[in-house]
Amino acid sequence: MAILVFPSLAPNPYILSSGVIVLNWAVLATSWNFVGGFTGYISLGHGALAGLGGYATGLLITKADMPSFVALIAAAVLVAALAVPIGFAALRVRGASFVIVSIALVLILLLVFQSWSSVTGGSRGLVVPRPFPGMLRPEHHRVFFFLYGGLLLLALATWWLLDRSRFGMGLKAIREDEDKAESLGTPTFAYKLTVFVISAAFTALAGGLYALWFGDLDPVFQFSVLTGSYIVLMALLGGVRNLYGPVLGAIVVGIALEYFKVEFGNTPLHLVTTGLLLGLVVMFMPDGVIPSVTALVQRLRNREQSSIREVTAADLAEQRKREREGANS
Repeated sequence: MAILVFPSLAPNPYILSSGVIVLNWAVLATSWNFVGGFTGYISLGHGALAGLGGYATGLLITKADMPSFVALIAAAVLVAALAVPIGFAALRVRGASFVIVSIALVLILLLVFQSWSSVTGGSRGLVVPRPFPGMLRPEHHRVFFFLYGGLLLLALATWWLLDRSRFGMGLKAIREDEDKAESLGTPTFAYKLTVFVISAAFTALAGGLYALWFGDLDPVFQFSVLTGSYIVLMALLGGVRNLYGPVLGAIVVGIALEYFKVEFGNTPLHLVTTGLLLGLVVMFMPDGVIPSVTALVQRLRNREQSSIREVTAADLAEQRKREREGANS
């Protein structure tokens, strides 16, 4: 409901464009949660998958003359296919080694897209034609706000279905104890690779939509380790084991990032604040906001139910009277 109402309530085009950015973060965090939430693998490389989706969409439009949204779908399919060999290499390691491999992916793609200037535009960037050239900018923001909202709902529905499937149970078994799950017959590597490809496809769709919306791609921004770090922070803040956890985290962190950019420009202050926020989450709410608040409410309810209520003599007399009347009847 909030997605339907927000564009009408936004006081100006800038606020509406900020809403598009926040929804972009929400889709990215939910896409990341297919891997992080189900398997427990922490990837800092999903920003690179979004960058691949954006550049693939832009290049298919500018080089292959594809219609904008056909290019978007084709780019997501290409990134999902590319995720198979990437997953074969990366998912054979665990823990800190997997994190390092995911960072290496970002840095390698950054160097490739900066150096391959004849195709990607290099440091000059890549200009992506707008899909609705005659549309005014405020209406452009409104259309893409709803497109991102639809993509977010699709990602949430897919996550919800996986969470209740046998496949999802196998993924959660990997998260709890991968060696034990494998010993019980779960094809752990095939499960991890499959969910990684699904995650890559949704991430590429988010990156491709961003390319169509923003219209200008820069390798330094598209292939940034910071992007992956923000995505992880959003998912952890809300709660990776909860359907709406990454969305809540994206709303909080996304709004904070936009606020600090307006107030302090390109200074590193927003990085310091983001680091402090991550530290507070890890120390006080390691499972995320939603699980922590849910646990607190449950504890308060249990305390109320188990508390001893004072009973007066009149209450005791009335209770005994009702018991005697019930026995006589």
